[in-house]
Amino acid sequence: MNAWSIAPIGLALAWGIMGLIFWQRIRLLRWLGVLGSTSFVALSIALLTMVQKEKFLILQVGAWRAPFGITIAIDLLGALMVTMTSVLAWFIALYSLTEIDESQVRYGFYPLFFLLLMGVFGAFTTGDLFNLYVWFEVMLMASFVLMALGGYRAQLEGATKYVLLNLIGSTFFLIAAGLTYSLTGTLNMADLAVQIREIDNPSLPLVLSALFLIAFGIKAAIFPLFFWLPASYHTPPVAVTALFSGLLTKVGVYAMVRVFTLIFPFNGTILQPILLVLAGFTMVTGVLGAAAQWDLRRLLSFHIISQIGYLIMGLGLFTPLALAGTIFFTLHVVIAKAALFLVSGMIQRLTGTFNLKSLGNLAQTQPGMALLFAFPALSLAGLPPFSGFFAKLILVRAGLEAQQGAIVAVSLVVSLLTLFSMSKIWQEAFWKPARREGKGILPVHMWGAVGGIVVVGVLLGLFANPIMTLSLQAAEQLLQPSMYIQMVLGGQP
Repeated sequence: MNAWSIAPIGLALAWGIMGLIFWQRIRLLRWLGVLGSTSFVALSIALLTMVQKEKFLILQVGAWRAPFGITIAIDLLGALMVTMTSVLAWFIALYSLTEIDESQVRYGFYPLFFLLLMGVFGAFTTGDLFNLYVWFEVMLMASFVLMALGGYRAQLEGATKYVLLNLIGSTFFLIAAGLTYSLTGTLNMADLAVQIREIDNPSLPLVLSALFLIAFGIKAAIFPLFFWLPASYHTPPVAVTALFSGLLTKVGVYAMVRVFTLIFPFNGTILQPILLVLAGFTMVTGVLGAAAQWDLRRLLSFHIISQIGYLIMGLGLFTPLALAGTIFFTLHVVIAKAALFLVSGMIQRLTGTFNLKSLGNLAQTQPGMALLFAFPALSLAGLPPFSGFFAKLILVRAGLEAQQGAIVAVSLVVSLLTLFSMSKIWQEAFWKPARREGKGILPVHMWGAVGGIVVVGVLLGLFANPIMTLSLQAAEQLLQPSMYIQMVLGGQP
């Protein structure tokens, strides 16, 4: 059964090779994207079921015992992240049937799509820091080409900013990993968790923690390291932006959660209040940046930053409830943000613009589209009965229990400002009189993809209790690293 641990990576690689084999078969490639994503969903559900029964799926590649070989380890958090990724990929693949044009398909959209997913799956399942670095670089290479796909000037500028700043993050990651290896002689996460605790000088792990915080902070786009995101995310095709919004920064947050719960627990150290301060500034700068935008995609891009602040808030509080809130919030925001970006693509396809000042009256002319926007927008703002309300409620409760009233107050104010931003989009795009007439017809695949992902978002709110139960179980695993260590290094917990 443990061999299933590597299945997501292997399956993504296999579909990527298939995409290369059928490079010029445009129609076939489009449906390969949907078929491949369907296989990811089926596999991820099976893995999630296995992990619920077995608690961990561990594979020592090549039968080399840890810490000497490559470890693939899936716990409940990893299984949830793989499932979330697979579901998002399926809707993006369906949406891309008509949104990605023939030239972009010929430039390699689908092989790159699968390569990016392979990197994401690898990051969520790897058991050592070096391979986490490798999977980050796989994602960086694939995402850079996807961002520049088409070769327009704005895309190339955005892709250049994106790759340069992320390379800085990779450099910090490599330096931190190198120093960690020189200090402990290992990069296996489970072994590191043991070795770090035996270091006499407590300042050394603290310095390493700070380096990893910078590296992963750039990847996650936290304050003040987020400038690459709004400068680049509005340039590629909407399907690519929606994929990026759901995955890339969340992998950075996942890496922070994994490293700071397993290897460098920072509760009680100076990094804990620093992380809460960074979370607050990330929320505020993101939402204020969004409020100043009139380009729909740039506005939504700033909101990615704002929502990352909530994830960092949960990590900074560092309680079981707070970490469960971070996990629940991740599942919610991936779906909500992707849905909003896909709706923005529908608007652009119908009207020819992302400029809110040039839009209007869509609520009357496209009531179905208005509904598809309203549900994820209200969820993002944290209104009941949507998943965003429950996710924020959990984090607020965790903050109050930890007596961190300042970050709770910031989170509530930012929720109000998020509602203002969503109201701004509604007023400008859907409510005010139209300044231009819509043109063209939206393809049925586009309606199906956006409608489906919105339904998933609604279901997250309707079934918040069982999802919260899974999130609490995952958080408890994170805060009991001895189970992970024993399973990876050998023996049963």
